[in-house]
Amino acid sequence: MNNSRTINLIWRHEQQTLDFAQKLSMDPSILDAKIALYGDLGAGKTTFTRFLLKALGVEGSIKSPTYTLVESYETLSHGEPLSIWHMDFYRFNDPLEWEDAGLREIFAAKGLKIYEWPERAGDLLPRADLEIHMHMNTKEEREVELRLRSADQFLSLGDSFQV
Repeated sequence: MNNSRTINLIWRHEQQTLDFAQKLSMDPSILDAKIALYGDLGAGKTTFTRFLLKALGVEGSIKSPTYTLVESYETLSHGEPLSIWHMDFYRFNDPLEWEDAGLREIFAAKGLKIYEWPERAGDLLPRADLEIHMHMNTKEEREVELRLRSADQFLSLGDSFQV
């Protein structure tokens, strides 16, 4: 990650997670991005995804794809149609399951790909534009590390971003 950057945040309350998701939804880079979510069970990956999808205009129920592997949505964002795929690789036992599931076509399509447990898909998974690493600390706060593949993407998430 030559031109990459890292931003560290603390989310003390769920409202801060929501505020971050809303800010991220306003960035034009979201229209064709791969966002990888890392963290233990209960770290807030699915909650964050629900907040982000709602902020992008997705209506109705947003289900966890733990059992279905992929949930897809269509909405309008930034005045353009937006296809969104929410994936969860938690149940993968072998990285080849990613290939067997036929997900290469999704990753080749234009739109937002947001996925939980990317480490379970191994090196077959295309590199994320944004990695969000979540960890609950001893104070029950979410320590969040954002790893951006390019310093030119997600400019709204500048180093001074604090919620």
